[in-house]
Amino acid sequence: MPNVVRAALVQTKWTGDKASMIDLHVDYARQAASQGAQVMCFQELFYGPYFCQVQDTEFYDYAEPVPDGPTTQAMMALARELEMVLVVPVYEQEQEGLLYNTAAVIDADGTYLGKYRKTHLPQVKGFWEKFYFRPGNLGYPVFDTAVGRIGVYICYDRHFPEGWRALGLAGAKIVFNPSATSRGLSAYLWQLEQPASAVANEYYIGAINRVGVEPLGDNDFYGQTYFVSPRGQFVGEVASTTDEELVVRDLDMDLLDEVRNQWAFYRDRRPDMYGPLTQA
Repeated sequence: MPNVVRAALVQTKWTGDKASMIDLHVDYARQAASQGAQVMCFQELFYGPYFCQVQDTEFYDYAEPVPDGPTTQAMMALARELEMVLVVPVYEQEQEGLLYNTAAVIDADGTYLGKYRKTHLPQVKGFWEKFYFRPGNLGYPVFDTAVGRIGVYICYDRHFPEGWRALGLAGAKIVFNPSATSRGLSAYLWQLEQPASAVANEYYIGAINRVGVEPLGDNDFYGQTYFVSPRGQFVGEVASTTDEELVVRDLDMDLLDEVRNQWAFYRDRRPDMYGPLTQA
């Protein structure tokens, strides 16, 4: 793993159709690569609108197989071309009627490494996710990539500490959290939860959010995409609340050892005392 990883995130608005949304993200990936980025994550369900604002079966058509669908295949070719690790959140169809909120992880040589399926699904106004997705069933995989071990947690997952910890125990050094989260619902938590989780689990987190109000609803996606260090400090500035933005930051991986030696949270855990937590 390199001592410094140059990592990228992008927050965008809905363009109006799937093809142009894919093209937009390809362009941002090229921009990130031109700035030396070695790994990049897109936003949740990156090529569509956030259709969970409504309940309509027409949006099932956005689902594709992973990795054999056209979007994942195109991103594998892009990763190979740019020599950049890509985390690609998509709407996955495993088979007819089996649909998941998924992120494909692709190594810098274009190799498909695997996927994470969103574990926790909200079902509240404007976030009708149980209409569209089954809960994830692949656990909390960590992927060995050209930039080291990375994990993925998706949007609503971030409210649940157990998955963050599972990713840390599995050796994750960077965890990406692609999201579509609304100003009125949880904006006050956005700059609180992920920094706290980065501290508790002693790794970097890349938190991505959409921007803008989309035609399907009145959710105001407020951006504020950022990287946060295991000290709970933002790496550079937090992105805009209103505008599209590419975020490229250098992550000092030596800081992980420094923090883990100073705050020995993994050593001082007491799993022998936690059994009742899984019984409730």
